[in-house]
Amino acid sequence: MRCPFCSHIEDKVIDSRQSRDGDVIRRRRECLKCEGRFTSYERIENILPHVIKKDNSRELFDRLKILQGLERACEKRPVSVESREALAAGIEQSLQAAGEKEIPSSVIGEQVMDRLKEIDEVAYVRFASVYRQFKDIKEFMEEIKDIVYNKKT
Repeated sequence: MRCPFCSHIEDKVIDSRQSRDGDVIRRRRECLKCEGRFTSYERIENILPHVIKKDNSRELFDRLKILQGLERACEKRPVSVESREALAAGIEQSLQAAGEKEIPSSVIGEQVMDRLKEIDEVAYVRFASVYRQFKDIKEFMEEIKDIVYNKKT
């Protein structure tokens, strides 16, 4: 690591500590040339896929977009912020584990709906109505009938 004071490349690590959540390591370093001390941080680089949208454009995966959609779907519903955060984190982790460089937005949307259905059915129907772009009340009612039918079996 290059010294911020004299730009010398060689240094020694004096102290290392993990952050509270364990995903960052803080290192105190001392330059072997000027003896200046500085701090560096080390973290794992999360490689997230690009999302292929319906119009075939591509953008980097953004967990905040999932959280925004969940917030709208769960508005005035008994779904905690922690549950929504856990859902988004679970999807992000599954995407990282898949190791794909690109993933269609439809795959992410289906994952959100599958997980949301288990948490709150009303929020699920709200999310599905926007995601699947229901054109009329008939499509809306078919989705609700599907939930009721699957609940009985």
